[in-house]
This record gives sequence, structure tokens and C-alpha cells, in this order.
Amino acid sequence: MNMPLQQEQANLVEALAFTLGKEEYGIDILKVQEIRGYEAVTRIANAPDYIKGVINLRGVIVPIVDMRIKFNLGTPTYDQFTVVIILNLGSRVVGMVVDSVSDVITLTPEQVKPAPAMGTALNTDYLVGLGTIDERMLILVDIDKLMASEEMGLIEKLAA
Repeated sequence: MNMPLQQEQANLVEALAFTLGKEEYGIDILKVQEIRGYEAVTRIANAPDYIKGVINLRGVIVPIVDMRIKFNLGTPTYDQFTVVIILNLGSRVVGMVVDSVSDVITLTPEQVKPAPAMGTALNTDYLVGLGTIDERMLILVDIDKLMASEEMGLIEKLAA
């Protein structure tokens, strides 16, 4: 049975692809407000090490989370490729430091497979699944769920 075109398009997933270490991840493009180069942040005393600090983004104080530290992916380097993805998660704006951003990928439902329960740096609760296109595999992250987790609740307190 053929679905009407609008229906088919509604089921597509548009993901921003980014890298952390050797893995490629994807998050819902609709959550992304902007992408910026890494800049110095204001450190916050007693914050966990994965919270780099905060930046002032056009009058909004935005907590910056280094995902490479969060997922124990070795010592992060900050260079011209390091980017901060500014996320708009409902009422919160959060910055996420990643190694690099590559492109926006459109996935059909058939290209998204459930995530296997295996050794990944991410708790599988935060995974939407694995997106596959040709030879590429993207670990699709439910960024709302991840940023709403208990430990990330600290972010909210710090930004207040």
C-alpha cells in the first residue's frame, strides 16, 4: 500500500550528524538552534568536569556540556574543528561540545534500527536507534532524554 507523499515525508527523520571520538552520532535537527565554534567559557565552581561552564549567548546564559568528557572518550582537544551545538530543548538552551559536525542526514523509518544493548558509551535509554545510510552508521541520540537525565538536572541549577 502506497502512503501519500505528505505522510511519507512526515515519517522522515532529519538528523544533524556529529562526531565524538571515532563514533558518529545524530540528533534531531529540530532541536538545533545554531552551531558555533568553541570559545572560552566561564567556569562554575564545583560543577562536574563535563560541564565546561557557561557562555552568554545574546543575553541568555547557556551551560556548555562537553559530551566527550561526559561519555569518557579520552582527553578532549579544542581546535578549529571543535564545535558547540546550541540546542533548544523546550524552555532550556544548552550547548554541547563535539569533535566536529558533518552534515544533515534524512533517514527513512526503514533506515533506523533499534539500538542493540551492548557496550556503548551511552546508556541505551538515551538512544533512539541506529541510522544507516550506505556504509555510514549514526548513533541516534534522544537529546531531550539525555539532557533531562538526573545528573544533567545539575545544568539547570547552574544556569539559574
